Amino acid sequence: MHLTLYLALSALSGMVISTMVVANTLLGQATTMGVSLIVNHVIGLMLLTAILVLGRTRPAIRGPGKPAPWYLYFNGLFGVAILNINYVTIIATGASLAMAAAVFGQAASSVLFDLTGWMGMKKRRLNATKAVSLAVCAVGIVIMAQAGEGGSFKVGYILLSALAGALTMTQMVLNSTFATYKGPIRAAQQNFIGGLAAGLLIFLLLQRAATIEALGRLPSLSPLLLVSGGLLAVFVVVATNYVVVKIPAVYSALLLSAFQVLMSLFIDTYFFDAFALPLLLGALLMLVGMGGNLYSDTRPA
Repeated sequence: MHLTLYLALSALSGMVISTMVVANTLLGQATTMGVSLIVNHVIGLMLLTAILVLGRTRPAIRGPGKPAPWYLYFNGLFGVAILNINYVTIIATGASLAMAAAVFGQAASSVLFDLTGWMGMKKRRLNATKAVSLAVCAVGIVIMAQAGEGGSFKVGYILLSALAGALTMTQMVLNSTFATYKGPIRAAQQNFIGGLAAGLLIFLLLQRAATIEALGRLPSLSPLLLVSGGLLAVFVVVATNYVVVKIPAVYSALLLSAFQVLMSLFIDTYFFDAFALPLLLGALLMLVGMGGNLYSDTRPA
């Protein structure tokens, strides 16, 4: 797949992530966050299993099926933490500020992956052009942080969102590495199995009564609300499985982050009448910084 298509897929994934996070949060508000996680993972697992069954004769779907390190089978556990953190922070700060804070965690962790070659990523050097470009991205992140109102009580939520961003990038790198062993579809299926198992264990043990009661409310909810989070999650996981190990992690992070923020800004503006100019300016600066990084990598040595 050409670099342009990888970059476009990363940008589209960022937009889908923001929509998915809001859908998950709305379902969590209508039931509980535990039920939202369980429903999304069940829907996603059903879809991925159907794809694997129907496409079992196609190597691109079946995957290479090579043995993988044991720890890659537990990537789904990250999703449990990410979903719950997003639920708390979006309710407390709004979709735009929560996504803007997650940008920092994604960008910081992606730079770490690229500089160190950690978790199987290709090690890349940081030259002067890239350093300036990343500084431009950092300015964009700082500008986006100015969008929040309400004082210091939101600092904790912002830090939580940043943690969710770092965990998201880490999970994407691990999932994409797992996909090199099992194929993108089968790796995504294992991700959903792990997340569902962890969700059932945690929420049925710690919130048993609330979870069972909320499951009983599912028939009264909109079918679109029930399935949207799980279907969007399948797209995100499979798409990032294809992309993340193919291009520098910082490209994935910046494109995901910028388009997450732009989509979150659209959602807040269109549905909640809450436009924030700093978020728009910050996201655009991140894209400018991304362009500088791309120029540095493509110009002749």
